[in-house]
Amino acid sequence: MKIIGGPASQLLASRTARALGTEPVLSEFNRFPDGELYLRIADKIENEKVTLIQSTPTDSDFVSLLQLIDACEGAAEINVVIPYMGYARQDKKFKPGEPISARAIARCINADRVFTINIHEKSVLEYFPCPARNLDAANLMGAYIAGFGLENPMLVAPDEGAQGLVKNVASGHGFDYDHLQKTRLSGDTVVIKTKNLDVTGRHVVLVDDMIATGGTMAESIRMLKAQGAIDVHLTCVHPVLTRNAALRLFNAGVKDIIATDTIEKAESRLSVAPLIAEALSGSSTLS
Repeated sequence: MKIIGGPASQLLASRTARALGTEPVLSEFNRFPDGELYLRIADKIENEKVTLIQSTPTDSDFVSLLQLIDACEGAAEINVVIPYMGYARQDKKFKPGEPISARAIARCINADRVFTINIHEKSVLEYFPCPARNLDAANLMGAYIAGFGLENPMLVAPDEGAQGLVKNVASGHGFDYDHLQKTRLSGDTVVIKTKNLDVTGRHVVLVDDMIATGGTMAESIRMLKAQGAIDVHLTCVHPVLTRNAALRLFNAGVKDIIATDTIEKAESRLSVAPLIAEALSGSSTLS
């Protein structure tokens, strides 16, 4: 199988190729003077099975993915791995006249199979015109947290929506876990605290699928420390971390930020390459 990385996922593609015992295919990426994107796959892929790995945090990254798919028109099979899929949060019409942006994006992916990783809304998988499977990085995250060497750590989801993820991360390691709950005391007073467990004297690890601006997480970190947590670590699958998000989190008192390489940032110290390699090895049957 030929592994081809897009411009947003060069490291991840290389790590996945190594996990599969092969070398990544070299590609050229450039821009024309007018700003249009140019790419070229520097290897023969006719009648080969290929896997394209490209996150789409920006519009340009999505265009690059479409170009890669088109460049592989002679391949015997095309697998597309979108570790982080932009526009996945717009999975329905919130107001009249809006597009379902996730559907518009997914419909353009002309491939034999698609894999995503901890996509924000699993319902988006139904929009792809081919079999699509969402991979879960929870086990990798749990094993990584176990390597911290923290005494009796407590995993906390920032809201009810991340309860499933934090439960899966904690599973198999015996970690305590809980989620934060907002309680409105008055019109302008809101208290955020863990729902079931006390964080006093505990090492806390906040777990979420994505961190964008970091505003909610920064508030959660301050609250947890005020409630007696020894320290607060932060781990996520997708480190979007826009603008000054990392600085905001450290100003709030976070001990460390650990993310996967679905988006390649300085905080991306945990690779999902083994997860992708395992899925590709058994990709003949999708669930």
